[in-house]
Amino acid sequence: METALYLPVKRHLESLGFTVKGEIGGCDLVALSGDDPPVVVIGELKLSFNLELILQGVERAGACDEVWLAARLSMRGKGRESDARYRNLCRRLGFGMLGVSDRGEVEVLVAPSSVSPRRNPKKRSRLVTEHRRRRGDPVAGGSTRMPIMTAYRQQALSCAAAMASGPRRVRDLRPDNPDAGKILLHNVYGWFDRIERGVYALTDGGMDALRRWPQHSSGATPIASCEGAACNGTVVASGDYR
Repeated sequence: METALYLPVKRHLESLGFTVKGEIGGCDLVALSGDDPPVVVIGELKLSFNLELILQGVERAGACDEVWLAARLSMRGKGRESDARYRNLCRRLGFGMLGVSDRGEVEVLVAPSSVSPRRNPKKRSRLVTEHRRRRGDPVAGGSTRMPIMTAYRQQALSCAAAMASGPRRVRDLRPDNPDAGKILLHNVYGWFDRIERGVYALTDGGMDALRRWPQHSSGATPIASCEGAACNGTVVASGDYR
């Protein structure tokens, strides 16, 4: 599976000084440097180098400074990674290529160049905001058919965990969850039930969520208040992260 490539590529980019998190804004991985503003790297993972991987890179290029395409190296060395035409196309587009061996070793096949595509500053800003707000790195890049643990979902789970022993007031939740009021009011996941003005309790769905994601329901740390388009979080076409 593509998720098997995530950790080797993550470690490689971390060795270059980046902070890497998976499945942000539909990208398999997003890496930020420690600079201000940060260098933004988007990585896309596939089991083999193919045209679809390049097309994904083209789609992401406007939102970042570098695109890295990563795939498993073919057993006999006769895959696209050995095709000079494929490598030259990546060079012309400015994309980097990373080959991952069966042992998890990462080889730089093509280094990214300074080609400057047309930028999409709004998409770039949403990626950076979600990366910084997300607590830890809860999702392996390349994951499919499962809910993404966005910063919004993490904060909603933190609110749910605080209600596990009984109803709570919004004002009591805000110190650790600055967006508690919005989360409880909109109730995107159906986890909360309004008991009275400013007081909420967990629904059965909320209890199920805590059982499904127990590692996200305790030890909460404060999360920065969300602003603008990145305030909500399931990944949809508009760039929200619910």
